[in-house]
Amino acid sequence: MNKEHKFSIDVEWKGDLGTGTSEYTAYSRDHIISSSNKITKVEGSSAPEFRGDPSKYNPEELFISSLSSCHMLWYLHFCADAGIIIKEYIDYATGTMPVDKNGLGQFSSVTLNPKIKITDLSQKELALSLHKKAHEYCFIARSVNFEVNCYPEVY
Repeated sequence: MNKEHKFSIDVEWKGDLGTGTSEYTAYSRDHIISSSNKITKVEGSSAPEFRGDPSKYNPEELFISSLSSCHMLWYLHFCADAGIIIKEYIDYATGTMPVDKNGLGQFSSVTLNPKIKITDLSQKELALSLHKKAHEYCFIARSVNFEVNCYPEVY
């Protein structure tokens, strides 16, 4: 029997500077990302290239973080199953999004660059190989129409 999972998130615009969206330059792109059952709220905006606040997360960064965290969570699961003990995991993920002259853009690739510290270096090859399995299972990576590369380093 197949299961269907539903997810929800609240996005609240906080950018009315007094005249709403009366002009393209008259409003802020700031918003809050939250969920009723979570205490932490994420402050978002558009990317600075699109008149956003560079001190806040933009949708493109959050999209890349979704790919990165989904991959990481599957990877941790498979390492635990394989008896590999991970002590540290950090990913320096990047994405490329070309935008054409009409302003239409879409991601062409995302690259994950995880650095993983394990307790037993004799398991390094197995630890490296589990990234492929994590990629195959990652719900977000399976949902995109562009290449997601992964260049892990295990130490």
